[in-house]
Amino acid sequence: MPLPKSPFAASNSIPGNGEIVLALLPPGKQILQSCTYQYPLKLIAPDPHAVQGEKHVTIVFLLTYGGGLVGGDQINLKINLQDATRLVLVTQGSTKIFKSPTRTVVSKQILDVKIGARAALCYLPDPTQPFAESVYEQKQTFYVDPSGKSNLLMLDWVSEGRRARGESWTLWSWKGRNEVREFDERSRGRLLLRDAVMLHEDGLGTTGLVDKSDNLGIFGTLIVYGPLFEKLGGFLVQHFAQQPRLGAKNWTQNDRSHSDEADAIKKDADAQRQREHEDGLVWTAARVRGFVLVKFGAKEVDGARRWLGGLLKQEGTVETLFGHQALICLR
Repeated sequence: MPLPKSPFAASNSIPGNGEIVLALLPPGKQILQSCTYQYPLKLIAPDPHAVQGEKHVTIVFLLTYGGGLVGGDQINLKINLQDATRLVLVTQGSTKIFKSPTRTVVSKQILDVKIGARAALCYLPDPTQPFAESVYEQKQTFYVDPSGKSNLLMLDWVSEGRRARGESWTLWSWKGRNEVREFDERSRGRLLLRDAVMLHEDGLGTTGLVDKSDNLGIFGTLIVYGPLFEKLGGFLVQHFAQQPRLGAKNWTQNDRSHSDEADAIKKDADAQRQREHEDGLVWTAARVRGFVLVKFGAKEVDGARRWLGGLLKQEGTVETLFGHQALICLR
């Protein structure tokens, strides 16, 4: 007679794995069909909130136990946004990358997201914060519908570490790759956009990352794609085009026909440029194969937050379509 199966049998689940599935049920009710995770990954999903009076948006907080990843931790999260669903994916603080015991012990995060037609992902996390002698790799792949009706807003940024403890770009290695592909069940799909960043010591002890950073304590990438974010993308490109160029003359200095309203706008713009100068902000924006790609850097995280949060609030698309919680990392 066989022994009864133990209720404490070993789990066959894989550490760090997680899944989020959003579905739309008749007559248009959005539900979180699946939300599973295993240590060290943790997902928190509050009740969906309404925007624009009736459209519901699901928000999920992406967390790790202890607030970060220790050497060898691996996160593997799969997300499926079925047609016409909307997800806000955020964090509750910087993801810390703790010191690795050796250069060969790597902390990893893999994110695979399928975004259906008319579906939208607003992914605005806090920056990763690599500690001294940390080793980290991340790969984030977003599969969009071939119709071009998927929507994606994705922020990826990394800070210098713990400056108060003298850790400014003293990591061993940080590698990140973001890809956007057309969804295809038979293959990986046609590559639409790839953005990669590699930070590492040269190993020679001559020139470290802190010497190459040009006094930047944070830099990142913002990817904008899809019809829901078309207005936002255009705003960012236009705003960048209006920035003064090196050596350019301000031809409005001698124009006395300004109205009080125009003078007020100019005063606000000048004050904003002064803040950006004090924060050491540098940035660029360009249209690339149907995307708007923004690259930026600043002396400190707070300066980058003020700048990007100000732009997104001024334009308004994110708060209107996804609610104020989508901007939690930029407050």
